[in-house]
Amino acid sequence: MPGFVTMILVAFMGVVGGFTSLYLLVSIPVLIGWKLYRKIRHGYSLYY
Repeated sequence: MPGFVTMILVAFMGVVGGFTSLYLLVSIPVLIGWKLYRKIRHGYSLYY
């Protein structure tokens, strides 16, 4: 029985880690694109 609980916890942690990785994989390029858009369109600084 303890092995079953461990397997469930490992699977849960893997899913949570996968969602975190997917979020970072999507959000960082979107953020960079948004900053470049603002720089080109409005002339804002890339750092603020």
